[in-house]
Amino acid sequence: MRWPLIRYIPRSTHYRFVRWAPVAAVFSAILILGSIGSLFFQGLNLGIDFKGGVALEINMPRPVPQAELRTALDQIGARDGQVQGFGSPNAAMVKFRPAEGEAATAASKHVESELVKRFPDLKVTSRSEVGAKVSGELLMSGFKALGVALLLTLGYIWFRFGLSYGTGAVVAVIHDIVLTLGLLSVCGIEFSMTEIAALLTVIGYSMNEKVITFDRLKENLRKYKTTPLRDIIDLSENERLSRTIITGTTALLALGGTMAFGGPVLFPLVFTMVFGIIIGTYSSIYIALPLILVWGVKRGDEDATPIKLGAASRP
Repeated sequence: MRWPLIRYIPRSTHYRFVRWAPVAAVFSAILILGSIGSLFFQGLNLGIDFKGGVALEINMPRPVPQAELRTALDQIGARDGQVQGFGSPNAAMVKFRPAEGEAATAASKHVESELVKRFPDLKVTSRSEVGAKVSGELLMSGFKALGVALLLTLGYIWFRFGLSYGTGAVVAVIHDIVLTLGLLSVCGIEFSMTEIAALLTVIGYSMNEKVITFDRLKENLRKYKTTPLRDIIDLSENERLSRTIITGTTALLALGGTMAFGGPVLFPLVFTMVFGIIIGTYSSIYIALPLILVWGVKRGDEDATPIKLGAASRP
């Protein structure tokens, strides 16, 4: 039986995407400036992974009550307290930051004794401290991973489609990363290694959107050799619009449920991925393609005439 609401998705559309490219360019420029400003003046809310702190590996004869442990850490006064599963259901990793001016060793002993009072069957099997220097190196390593991912995607799209496509894709993905980091800064969401993983996921999803977009565009460029480039871009986007709606909506529904019911541990990760899906779809249409429109592309053996961006606004 066919899903009855699927019939409301139009099979063919004729939206003029290129017409709104100048407006989208101004909108994106404002968002990028706002994001850079927030990152410069407010910065990211770095978590324990990047600020340093104390980590306790704990073990219990029963499944670790992570929610109760988080509540206990808040009551104890442990700064930025985190509890994560570790190995088996009976083990967990407890992380926190010492108070200002408090030695890490003293903070570790205090938190450990308070947890044992509240959970008599809790045993601390390992203790470790992460200094600011190590955390700073970890932060740089995370951003290096993002840079390597961008370079690899540039190389792949350059090889697959050409330099103009690759450059447009990388500019669009950088746009997505800057806006995502800006949103995390504005909202004050904790930035940890989990967020690095989320950003890498955003790069992957965004790049996948660009590949699908460029593939349809290149196919239509071979079919319509004399049609203006802006019309082919509109045609290509209209042809893949239903696929974009269905795929994006499915992903957002799954992530939305996780964001609503996954708890505070999963919220930053899922929130970043939700925003990444939305902004990645937007940048495919209004960042990557307008750049190709400005630079021009090859059609077979002949160069297509580049169209000025201002001309795209003409009806």
